Amino acid sequence: MENRSHALMTGIFTIALLVATVLIGLWFNRDKTELVPYEIVTTQSIPGLNPQATVRYRGLEIGRVDEIIFDPRVTGQILIRLSVDAASPITSTTFATLGYQGVTGIAFIQLDDERTGSPRMATGSDRIARIPLRPGLLDQLEDRGLAILEKAEKVTASLDELLSDDNRAKMVGAFESVDRAAEAYAAIPQRLDPVLNQLPGMVAKANDSMDSIQNLANSANSMTRNYDQLATRLQAPDGPIERLNTTIGALGAATSHLELETLPHVVQMTDEARASLRAVRRTANSFSDRPQSILFGTPGDAPGPGEPGYAPPTK
Repeated sequence: MENRSHALMTGIFTIALLVATVLIGLWFNRDKTELVPYEIVTTQSIPGLNPQATVRYRGLEIGRVDEIIFDPRVTGQILIRLSVDAASPITSTTFATLGYQGVTGIAFIQLDDERTGSPRMATGSDRIARIPLRPGLLDQLEDRGLAILEKAEKVTASLDELLSDDNRAKMVGAFESVDRAAEAYAAIPQRLDPVLNQLPGMVAKANDSMDSIQNLANSANSMTRNYDQLATRLQAPDGPIERLNTTIGALGAATSHLELETLPHVVQMTDEARASLRAVRRTANSFSDRPQSILFGTPGDAPGPGEPGYAPPTK
């Protein structure tokens, strides 16, 4: 009996020691993090999200999902209640998205912020702050995939309409027209060959014409210089005009002693000679001032006051 009582006491002591060890381990390993409540409100589908799912802020684990329920006040709205570390930087611009772990399909809450420096969002058990849920990557792919499918259907319908029998006939006709136009353009160089062959001769003739014009211009310049020299010689101090004036003066002096009946005839001849000399001098001056008049003629006199085309001189 005594051995049995010792064995019973030993068993009870061992069990008590194990329970104490477990309790001490739990006490030392208890979570001392202060958690605060938040809510996520959404009308989107949340596949793969379950209670006790992880809550992360920019990749860092900061809490867990406590409960997922339907909002009793708004039909079709889902409430996701979170417990988040009180030291987490949850601000008024923080938003949530659904993330997925690899290929397992297990979802978690991913928190992010639009900008830094926003004021922190206060929360408590009496008034729980709400964080908006935005579409995640899969939701965006789904929406864009539907949009792409709609556009693909429209493109397919447009192609069907484009490739109808009437349009195919029109396109074949257009290709035939282009083919005929290409053949017509191909024949143009053959028609231009005779014209192109004549171009060198035309260029040579044009060069000859330019040479002729240049020779004519050189001749006109030479003639002008000759007339200039003639006018200069006629008007020289010892030139013909000056000698003719001297001769006429001597002739007038010699005839001064003639009889009175012959004097008027001599005077008349002298006046005519002087008029001729003045005409020659004007002609020489005209050649000297406008030598081009030999080729182009003498310009008319300018209209005087009261005549058509008269323009008063400007100051």
